[in-house]
Amino acid sequence: MTEEKWGQLRNRLLKTVGQNNFTTWIEPLEFDTVEGGVAVFKVPTNFMGNYVSQNFADLILHELTMSGEPVQRLAFRVAANSPARSAETAGTADTYGGDRNDVAVMTAPAAAPVSAGGKDTLEALQAAPLDPRFTFSSFVVGKPNELAHAAARRVGEGGPVTFNPLVLYGGVGLGKTHLMHAIAWELKEKNPSLNVLYLSAEQFMYRFVQALRERKMMDFKHLFRSVDVLMVDDVQFIAGKDSTQEEFFHTFNALVDQNKQIIISADRAPGEIKDLEDRVKSRLQCGLVVDLHPTDYELRLGILQTKVELQRQTYPDLRIADGVLEFLAHRISTNVRVLEGALTRLFAFASLVGREIDMDLTQDCLADVLRASERKITVEEIQRKVSEYYNIRMSDIIGPKRLRSYARPRQVAMYLCKQLTSRSLPEIGRRFGGRDHTTVMHGVKRIEELKTTDGQIAEDVEMLRRSLEA
Repeated sequence: MTEEKWGQLRNRLLKTVGQNNFTTWIEPLEFDTVEGGVAVFKVPTNFMGNYVSQNFADLILHELTMSGEPVQRLAFRVAANSPARSAETAGTADTYGGDRNDVAVMTAPAAAPVSAGGKDTLEALQAAPLDPRFTFSSFVVGKPNELAHAAARRVGEGGPVTFNPLVLYGGVGLGKTHLMHAIAWELKEKNPSLNVLYLSAEQFMYRFVQALRERKMMDFKHLFRSVDVLMVDDVQFIAGKDSTQEEFFHTFNALVDQNKQIIISADRAPGEIKDLEDRVKSRLQCGLVVDLHPTDYELRLGILQTKVELQRQTYPDLRIADGVLEFLAHRISTNVRVLEGALTRLFAFASLVGREIDMDLTQDCLADVLRASERKITVEEIQRKVSEYYNIRMSDIIGPKRLRSYARPRQVAMYLCKQLTSRSLPEIGRRFGGRDHTTVMHGVKRIEELKTTDGQIAEDVEMLRRSLEA
């Protein structure tokens, strides 16, 4: 292999492993020779040779064979002029006759035949297990998630594909995975013979790399193109992985061409995922993209009430005092998983100590969770964010001007301070140019009224709140 060819191969590896990995592990490699089917590389240290062998040798081997090189193995030799050569512990000789500083031989497996049937291949993949708790009947619907729930229900009915793909996105603990599992359970119940494949993006990437290593790419392609419904969770994890994205792109196109349903979840909108290829973003955005908004107080309270009924099956004699659920729904606001975990811990603790679940026990048992959930947003941060959002100066938010273009953002900022901080109305007033607490109270009440009648104000407040809580 010529140096020019190795340079071309390095460029392909850069796109696959990313700039950081390439600079640290691939760039220091120096191609030496090919001896008896073994490609030998010089490395600065034994450690680097071992690390590259364990983490990148399969990809290097794949690229070599794809470029026509008759290579079955890789070996890494500490360069003669490296100071590590004399300092490191000597190794044993390898199978192709290298000296004692040769390390990390990687053997390429023989190409495997393509499986004849899709079902055997599908079973061999071992899709991610479905959680029996995550069904539509256990999903609590509220205003922040009603559209996502309705879309998931429609897909779960298993009729003609109306929107493809269905993309569910939102923050941690808002119900994306729950809805995906619910769709899978519903589809399998209605049609047990349906090939529904649910897995995470990380599993997709792992299977892709495994197929490269074992020379089973045809099996891989056949598997993912033979499913009836493909569900990929947390697709943002393939961002920056060029080869995985390319295979995902081709898989996506093949399934859409066959009118097969695709369901994707992500932690943000496809267009906002950094390092996701434009062509992948475009494919994801061509279907129905649904946002699961952060939970509101009413939805969190509904979730807690539903979970209490489930907990009573395990702890039938436990009583829960008035106000406890309302307190938890107010204090733990960002993550439903944390909210459910807090309730589970509360019931278990009350059962062990034999006490009613009252406010004192709740605060004792959940002290760490409540501390972690305390709002740490400052009044100054809210003022700055609101002034940037409305493109006005922060001095205009605080100052005495009463023009509507300043007064309305000021009221929005006051409302957010009341909702997102623990500051009292007089304290908030002092931070807004020494205004009286009644002015703050009026501003908060006015925004509450406008949220129900003015869609733009409601959207502004929601966008600002999400930005501040992010």
